[in-house]
Amino acid sequence: MSGGAGSAALGTLLTGAVDTCLGFVRGLDPDAAAEIDAQRRREVTRPSVVVVGETKRGKSSLVNALIGVTGLSPVDAAVATSAYLEFDHGPVTAARAFVPGEAEAVDVPVDRLRDWATVSGVLPQGARPPRRIAVTCPAPLLRYVSLVDTPGAGGLDPAHTEIALDAVSRAAALLFVVDASTPFTRPELDFLIEASKRVNVVVFALTKTDAYPGWRTILADNRAQLQAHAPRFAAAAWFPVSARLAELALTLPAADAGELVDASQVAPLQHALIELAGNGHLLAQANVLRTIRSELVRLDLTVGQQVAACDPDPGEVQRAKQERAGLAARKRTESRQWSLALNTETQRARVEATGRLRTAVGGLQEQFLARIDAARGEALKQLPAELDRALHAVSLRFSHELQARFRTVAERTLAQVFPPAELQFVVGRINATLRHTLASRPRRDGGGADNVMVALSAGGMAFMAGRGVAAGASALGAGAVVGGGLLVPVAGLGLGLAAGAFILYRRRVATDRQQARMWLREVLGEARAALTDELAQRFTDLQYALTVALDDAIERRLAELDAHIAEIDAAAARDKAQRTRRRSALQARRDTIRARVKQVDEVLARARVLAPTAPAAEAVAR
Repeated sequence: MSGGAGSAALGTLLTGAVDTCLGFVRGLDPDAAAEIDAQRRREVTRPSVVVVGETKRGKSSLVNALIGVTGLSPVDAAVATSAYLEFDHGPVTAARAFVPGEAEAVDVPVDRLRDWATVSGVLPQGARPPRRIAVTCPAPLLRYVSLVDTPGAGGLDPAHTEIALDAVSRAAALLFVVDASTPFTRPELDFLIEASKRVNVVVFALTKTDAYPGWRTILADNRAQLQAHAPRFAAAAWFPVSARLAELALTLPAADAGELVDASQVAPLQHALIELAGNGHLLAQANVLRTIRSELVRLDLTVGQQVAACDPDPGEVQRAKQERAGLAARKRTESRQWSLALNTETQRARVEATGRLRTAVGGLQEQFLARIDAARGEALKQLPAELDRALHAVSLRFSHELQARFRTVAERTLAQVFPPAELQFVVGRINATLRHTLASRPRRDGGGADNVMVALSAGGMAFMAGRGVAAGASALGAGAVVGGGLLVPVAGLGLGLAAGAFILYRRRVATDRQQARMWLREVLGEARAALTDELAQRFTDLQYALTVALDDAIERRLAELDAHIAEIDAAAARDKAQRTRRRSALQARRDTIRARVKQVDEVLARARVLAPTAPAAEAVAR
């Protein structure tokens, strides 16, 4: 946006709309208005652009290219599980991790960011995974704007969506990253729609254009999908880029890097972000107004339901009563059957998981026995470190497999309890109860110094979709679930060699192959026993949590049906004149809300000038 007068006029328009509409929301829902007012009062210093998108789309590589530092944000590793990285300007490159329960941030060596921010990293003993990592760097771009690199959001691990949305809540604008290998996925579009309820300006980056010569076709497909599913962004700016070429240019002398820099097309995106930063205050105001609009839409839907209830449908009350009677009868007669079904499914999954664990450890033993036979000198001495990494990989693999197995148990059990029409009402309650139940269960401590089991990780939560319901996303105790899916929390299994195993190896083995074989069998036996015990405990926790959640969900659903029936009965008890007056008053309120939405839309349309324009290279793809 150019021109001081134009900026001032837009600022006045945005401020006036925010004040007027926030006052209106305050009269209908004071709590919602208080939250929006807190967002409005948040101090704006350096604007923050949050980089979001699905996993493996090249977000971290793009962040490194924008900053101009190769490998600063960890790439080519498993996605971050519990942290997002904030990049700000500073005199030196340094990092601090904000760990739950710690009053002070923990200094992190920059070369160990991968350990602190990715699932494959190794944290110091006893350290909890951080929620946020702040990184400073003397990069020119960071003088104008902060960048936030988020975990991948979408279908591969919906738990990361909540982490990304948490970062979005403080963003001035979004940089939405997709790559040139494939058009938008449905989870990407869903995330975009949800995130854009809080942020007004979204800039799109199409990465890996050097690897996919047909990127223009993918870009056209993406535009078509936006037109169909998110028309607000149909004309948004797209920046085709190659982070790989930009990072390669960083390794060359300046005189030789120019051609690669031009081919990467990263510079136009950097200029667009600087342009956005110049309108930071206006972006913040527009975001508040966008949040108000989302709240007005919610209020409109609520009042619409109240309008419909003014003219009760006799068939509706009959259906509600039948549903309640049927659910109550089933609870009385089938509770034992449900419990047996849940126990059967849990035990079946536990036996399958234990069998796969036995096979995995057996394969590991054969592999390392062969290594011992072939090893010489120093190679034999490295055996504990290699085995430690291998056991850690096994624990990670079984953590991921537990997610699928827990989902199967939940789906099979729920299918026997609730028909699809009822499931949509109870899933939300099951989610809330599962979070509370799993959070309230005492954590089990790891073993002593000579045990192979180390302290249980407090890392990522995995959330599964219920049958026929979209996946939700949250973090344990971290707020509301996005969407309506069933979640099943699974804390990561932490397995590796404790200090005692290393000491035992040094004492007994040295370079003796026979002793090394005995040591290997002993350690793997302990590892399998420890993991078997841990798996059994996890399935016991799951069975307990689902039992409590199902019972709670049924009771709450019965209460909801009672309230719904009472509301319809109360409406029917009013005389026709009373119902007419109430309906008229509610309809007038709804018309006023919709008029406010229209007013907000007109102002936000004027605020489109804050979005950057597309680069010349992108215009070729139109």
